[in-house]
Amino acid sequence: MTVTPHHRPAPAPRLPRPPSWRRLTAVLWWVEHAFERSRAQARPEEDTRVRIFLILAVFGVVFACLGMRAAWSALAAPVLNGAGAGVERQLTRGDLVDRNGRLLATNVVFWGLYVDPTEVWDKDFAFTQIRRALPEVDARRLRRALDGDRRVLVKGAMTPQQKARVHALGLGGVGFEQEDGRVYPLGGSARHVIGVSDAWGKGLTGAELALDGQLRQAGIDGSAVPLSIDLRIQGIVESELAAAMDQTGAKNGVAIVTNVHTGEILAMASWPTNQSKNLATSGHYEMGSVFKSFTVAAGIDRGLADMETTFDASQALVIGNRRITDFHAQNRVMTLEDVYLHSSNIGTSQLAMQLGPDGMRAYFEKLGLLDAAPLELRESAAPVLPREWSNSTLASLSFGYGIMVTPVQAIAAMGALTNGGFYVPLSIRKGGAGAEPVRVVQASTSVLLLDLMRRNVVRGSGTRADAPGLRVGGKTGSANKWTGTRYDATLGIGSFAAVFPTDGPLDGPRYAIFVLVDEPSNGPRTGGFVAAPAVGRIADRIAPLVGVERRADRWRTADGEKIPTLEDMERDLG
Repeated sequence: MTVTPHHRPAPAPRLPRPPSWRRLTAVLWWVEHAFERSRAQARPEEDTRVRIFLILAVFGVVFACLGMRAAWSALAAPVLNGAGAGVERQLTRGDLVDRNGRLLATNVVFWGLYVDPTEVWDKDFAFTQIRRALPEVDARRLRRALDGDRRVLVKGAMTPQQKARVHALGLGGVGFEQEDGRVYPLGGSARHVIGVSDAWGKGLTGAELALDGQLRQAGIDGSAVPLSIDLRIQGIVESELAAAMDQTGAKNGVAIVTNVHTGEILAMASWPTNQSKNLATSGHYEMGSVFKSFTVAAGIDRGLADMETTFDASQALVIGNRRITDFHAQNRVMTLEDVYLHSSNIGTSQLAMQLGPDGMRAYFEKLGLLDAAPLELRESAAPVLPREWSNSTLASLSFGYGIMVTPVQAIAAMGALTNGGFYVPLSIRKGGAGAEPVRVVQASTSVLLLDLMRRNVVRGSGTRADAPGLRVGGKTGSANKWTGTRYDATLGIGSFAAVFPTDGPLDGPRYAIFVLVDEPSNGPRTGGFVAAPAVGRIADRIAPLVGVERRADRWRTADGEKIPTLEDMERDLG
């Protein structure tokens, strides 16, 4: 019989210990046997010394650890607390300033009041004392915190003075943490342009959202981000818009001022100021006769009309089963100038049908009316466009019905017609967006539009927008509101799109003003009555701030002298 020997498994190889472990083991072994050596050698005094040495060593290590922990808490904890609940709480966000460096938004350090109920000895006493020192604290929230079982925030955004009053109470279980907060020194002024950010430093609306990345980098660099708005002009625009709202009893309103050459928005106001929606960028409106400027410009630029071209407005224009009439009916043959100054729906409808759907669409697209305004503000909304471009639709489009656009779209398009013919995207950045201007109409078309706009203020529908010596030009807009089933004549929109000065070189200083009054309820509802006066007052007040000088006006001549000819205009505008 073959016997198979029993083999035990080989022991697992021992890993070599590092030198530090070997030294530590040797020390512990020496200490462990020190007492035995002392007894064996009959030297009990050494036994005692060793024991004392060991106890002192242990206590020394413990106290050293405690000291290191205390030092770390004293040095590192304030840094963490300063950021709130950790580094993620810290707001690395630069200041927002206006074009002249005036502060619009900044970060400040606040304090948060925390209560740990497990460390509060007398909760009723603590409640009474905290309420006495800080009456503004929410009583129910404080009581819930004291009756709870964990540390919670009772009040945030405390000032150093508020913190000091509570700290002086010396209450156990009451503590504080620093937190950064975003503040807006102007309150509600320019709030729709500036926007807001959340508690974690993330932009939510307005420039805070649009320029979020730039503001974060500015926070790291310790710099500020300048906007295009001028606080002085912003204040004027807001006050005049509020006055217009009060005078007309309107529901909503918008006012904007831009530099037509750079696209910079110098002021933007949406009323009422306490609503979150920015109507200048997100409100959709059928603008009415403001669109006649776009239709006339397209017709002139295509060579379909000039100042001497006539249009038969002696009777209503019939398209299919639809009759188009004039609000200010002249019942006669009218020149292009008459059509513009008397705001003839019949005349612009005929011009639109000559342009045709392709022609109208091409110019509307170049003027930025078929897409959301290319503005940094994320709230910039796309327009509501017609489903088809029939002759009836073209007629409606020619005088501002059948298409709903935002005020920023309207003022950007008006700027293109008055700056020499270039579409320049609007911008809330100081210096503009930096985009390459796109040619929309010929320079000669821009010259003629400036002439027509000025004549309209001198002796057309926009006389209430005039400002002495500033050569304001513009076009009124009036429209009934669509209720979903019909146009309601009792619910109107009145607007005025203006530019000043209308003279000087084409590349000279020039500023656009747009005012829209939504659902006025006092007196007449047309743009010439509800919006034009506000435009004139704004131009009058901001002229010194933008460097436009008052001077003798060739359009305002004595004794009924003839208004300058187009040749005079072309010579003056270069």
